[in-house]
This record gives sequence, structure tokens and C-alpha cells, in this order.
Amino acid sequence: MGFAARQAISPSQACEASKPRWQTVAVTSPGPRADATARATGLEPVRLARADRHESLLDAALHLVSSGDVDAVSIESVAGRAGVSRPLVYRHFANRADILAALYDRESERVHEELSAAVTAASSLLDMYRALFRGALAADRTRGPVFEALRAAAGRSAQVRSVQHRRDRQTVAFYARRAVREYGIPRREAEALTSMLLSALSPALARWHRNPTRAEAKRLEEVFLAMVSASLERLSPALVPAGPRAPR
Repeated sequence: MGFAARQAISPSQACEASKPRWQTVAVTSPGPRADATARATGLEPVRLARADRHESLLDAALHLVSSGDVDAVSIESVAGRAGVSRPLVYRHFANRADILAALYDRESERVHEELSAAVTAASSLLDMYRALFRGALAADRTRGPVFEALRAAAGRSAQVRSVQHRRDRQTVAFYARRAVREYGIPRREAEALTSMLLSALSPALARWHRNPTRAEAKRLEEVFLAMVSASLERLSPALVPAGPRAPR
């Protein structure tokens, strides 16, 4: 399940989007001369395993995004920040969009892992929404600027949008299945309702930004859960008020 409420964190676009093809670029080895130059300039002081190097490059990109200028992310800037050569970065990423998409995917996965325990431990769908709201608020405090920058990049990157849509669809599907099981809501109605309820996270967080206090967070949580509860009960065949009983 992907709790990437587009802070993950808020899946405000749960509709299906056409997926662009991911670019595959064949990168040739830089050769011994380039390797010798890199060693001479101290660009690659430590050889890391491929997975570790991949993570270190994403860490470098994250630092650049966290500085507030997502446009600063490029093959060159990531190489400079990580202290490696450009050819090495090209072994992991085809281009700037590839870096941003991978970074969004990793940061969303980290948010998912943080939320997963609380959400899966919830005993009811309403408590799952409560856990998601609180988790989204916590993630916004710690990673808000990063996701805001990545959302801005998504407007110019089909790859980042593709990752966002995939994460959103996973979240919608997970919560909708629980609505079907717990409230007996038909699947299509459950998916539509779930998309609408999850999209309400973004305006709730925006209101909290204007008054970032505990009292405001509690008030917004109560309003959000009241909306969730009323909507689920309204569409649940099992909870629709029965008509007057016929006299015996």
C-alpha cells in the first residue's frame, strides 16, 4: 500500500493517468583516462556498492532540493554535491527527470514506512483515516518543503507525475478495499469516495499552515474525521436508516 498522501502525501489526483515510457539510455564506460582523471582530482575517493552509491546520489539530490531550489538539481550539480564524476551519475540516472522521479519515489516510500505501522494497527477504517491525517501532518512538518519542491517539479516532469499517480492509486485502492469490507460499499463507489476523502488532506494541511498550532491540528482532525464518518455511513447499505417497521 502506498500512503503517499501528497505530502503523501496527499493523493489528490487518484484518477488513472497515462504512463509515459521511461527512458533507457545506454551509458558507455568513461574508460581508464576518465577514471584516472577522477582519481587525480579526488572526485571518487571511496568505491561504494552500486545500491549504496545510488542512495548517496539521491542524498545529494535531496540536499539540493531541501535548499529550496529544485531547479538546481542536475547531473552536474548532483555529481558535484556527491563528489563523483558525471559519468558515474549517468550510470545510475538517465537525466534530471530520472533523478527527481527516483527521489520522489524514495521519499514517498519513507513516508509510507513511517505511516504503515500506525495505519495497519488501526482497528477500523475511521482509525485508519485518523492515523493517515496525523501522519500526513507529521510528514508535512518534517518533509513539507521537499515535497512542495518535488510537486513543483512534477508540473514539468512526466516521470515524477507518473510516480505520484502510481502512489496515489495504491493508497486509494487500499482504503477503498477496507471500505468495501467494513461498510459494504460497492467497489466503484468506494473508490470514488476514497479519492474525494483523501483529496481533502491537502486543503486541511493548507489551513493548518496558516495557524500551525496543536489546537488547530486537533480541530482540523475532528472536522476531517466527521466528514469521513458521515460519508462512509451515508453510502453504507448496512447503515442506511431502515423505514418504519410494519405492525405485527
